[in-house]
Order: sequence, then C-alpha cells, then structure tokens
Amino acid sequence: MNLEWLEALRQIEREKGIDSETIIQALEAALLSAYKKNYTTEEEARVEVNRETGTIHVYAEVAGEDGEAGETEVTPKNFGRIAAQTAKQVILQRIREAERDLMFEEYHEKVGDIVTGIVQQSDQRYTLVDLGKVEALLPVSEQIHGERYKHGMRLKVYIVEVRKTSKGPQILVSRTHPGLLKRLFELEVPEIADGYVEIKAVAREPGHRSKIAVLSNDRNIDPVGACVGARGSRVRMVVNELKGEKVDITPWSEDPKELVSNALSPAKVKEVIIHGDEELAEVIVPDGQLSLAIGKEGQNARLAAKLTGWRIDIKSESQAKDEREGYSVPKGDGGDVWVAISEDVPEETEEIVQPELEEAEETVEEIAEDLSEEGEEEPMEEIVEEIAEDLSEEPEGELAKEEEAIQE
Repeated sequence: MNLEWLEALRQIEREKGIDSETIIQALEAALLSAYKKNYTTEEEARVEVNRETGTIHVYAEVAGEDGEAGETEVTPKNFGRIAAQTAKQVILQRIREAERDLMFEEYHEKVGDIVTGIVQQSDQRYTLVDLGKVEALLPVSEQIHGERYKHGMRLKVYIVEVRKTSKGPQILVSRTHPGLLKRLFELEVPEIADGYVEIKAVAREPGHRSKIAVLSNDRNIDPVGACVGARGSRVRMVVNELKGEKVDITPWSEDPKELVSNALSPAKVKEVIIHGDEELAEVIVPDGQLSLAIGKEGQNARLAAKLTGWRIDIKSESQAKDEREGYSVPKGDGGDVWVAISEDVPEETEEIVQPELEEAEETVEEIAEDLSEEGEEEPMEEIVEEIAEDLSEEPEGELAKEEEAIQE
C-alpha cells in the first residue's frame, strides 16, 4: 500500500460514510491471516499499516542471541502483492457491510412511518414492494382483504418492523395497521402535522370501516371539521387511498360517558352508565336506534369498544326499563308462569289489576250460588267468603297473570 491507497480510503469515508480507521484495522487483521496462511511460522506476529505513508510492515516475536524475545520486522519481499489483493477484498467487504448497516439504521428510524413503494411481484405468502434503495415485504396477513396489487402499482405502506440480517435489512410493511390510517390523516390535515389537532385513538376493521377520536389543542379549531375538510375533501383522500374504507371521525373526551357516546356515532345515545370495577359501559339507546348502535354484524359496537377501551353493553330503552323494574319470567314444574316485580307497584298497574280482582270475586259468588242450589249452601258460603277475602288481601297472583297477559 501507499499514499494512493490511503487517499482512496479517505474518499470512501467521505462518500460512503465508512470510517477509514475501521477499514485499516480490518485490513491489518486480514493481512495477518494471509501471512500465517502463506508463510508457515510459529512466531507471534502482527501486521501494521502506517497511517501516514501507507506502508505495510510485519513484525514477529523472535528470540535473540541472549535468549530474550524481541520484536523484529519479518515483512516478506513479495508481501506487497498479497497485500494488494487482500486490501481490495477487505475494502469491498467493508463497504457492503457498511452500506447494509447504514440502510438498516435509515429504515429502523422510519418504523411507524409511511413510505411509498412500487409493487414488484406477489405470491401466496407476500407482495414485494420496491422502496428505492431496498425492497420490503408485505405479508398476506398485513394486506387488506380484496385489494389486488399489480406490478408497477404505486402503494403507500406502513413500516411495522426492520430486521437486521446478513444480506441486509429485512423490512416488513403493512396496509392494515391502525398507524397507517393515523399517518394518512397527518399527511392530509395540516392542523395535525402542526400539533393543533391530535389523534387520540384509532380503531380499524381494514377494508370495511374505521373510527378515529380527535382532540383540538386550540379552542378555535374544530377537530372533526379539520379532519373532514371542506365538503369532505380531506377525509375523501384518505378513503380513496384505503380503497373505499369508511371512516368515522368523533370528538375525544376524557369523560368516559361522553367518549363512549361519541364513539357509537352515528347512533343517538340516551344514557351511558359506567361500571368502573368491571370496565363496562352500559349504553341505553332509543328503541329505533338499537340496530344502528350495534351495527352490521356488531361492527359499530366492536369499533367503539376498541376506540374507547371499554366493554360496551348496548340496550334499548324498553329493555333497560324492564330490567330496572325487576321483571323476570321463570317457569315452574307445572308450566305456570309468574312475574316478580319491584316492591313499589305503580299506581297505574293497580288500576289495571283491581277490576280483575272484583271480577274474580263475582265469579266465585256465581259458583257459590250454583252449589247452593244443589243443597250445599251453608258450607260453601263460608268457603267462598274465605276465598274472596284472600283474593282481596293478596292480589299478587292475579297481578302476575295480568302482567303475563300484558307482556304477551
């Protein structure tokens, strides 16, 4: 080696960002290995590259005449040819390793970001996406159901993971990750990029529907309106990128009741009851809103639960009213049906039941008259009086029948 080699190393350092000292140290190790391989020797040796002149020297521990070991230069005459070949191999290897390391660091810092790539090819396991300097893998599990990726198609993907391998960085990307939706809104909504509006939560069922909850850090900015844009222009760009996936945008709130109520949009919520110990939100909606609140195949309720972090139990007003009044309908062995109600019977219920009690008393009196005609008047009158008295004092049995009739 000479000064030209040193200058070449410095140029590589400038262009590739590879430390020249690192290359020289690797070169010294490679030259020592070549020396031991080509020149059989038992002495301890070392190779030194002069950082000023570029010359190469081999030193070995040799015993002197007095028996004491000392370091002596043992550089072979033709070692320059070996050094030149070795230097070329080492430099190329170090350049490749350094480029792989730099590529890994570059994309490792982009984990959680969106990049745009070009589809190269697809098979049953994954789709290969060219990111320019490196190729990324889009596994089937991270693909939106129903999307077709054609060769040459431009595609925005979300970097999920970057792995370091001997062949360079392996980059895994996604089209289904909730972070993709969040980053797309950051690209389309300047208020989010500037920090005035914040996306607090995201819930996705990729390819079908998503929900995001947004918060404004400026009271003069409507967070939902900022994300929707004029005539829906901003949210439309996001929907188009996701091939028609519907997006609901709701206001964020620190109040769990308000948060859950907002998350169930577009359904109208009547009341939200929070059971903190069970992490459960009991939601009551108008009877006509129950199907809308639950959504097709439970989709709206599932997304709301993901968005808020609460388990959600949705009931109609009628169902909630029945439960609060304590109605239950168990069946006995004989098939009789009875209804247990709350201790405080509403006045309107009493008004319904009382005429039925009076009618029951009249019916018993008629039976008594029929029996008395057959010669059993005296004992039956006593029995009838007892039955009528019992019915007047304990109306629950008839009340139960009446309630059963009302429910049917």
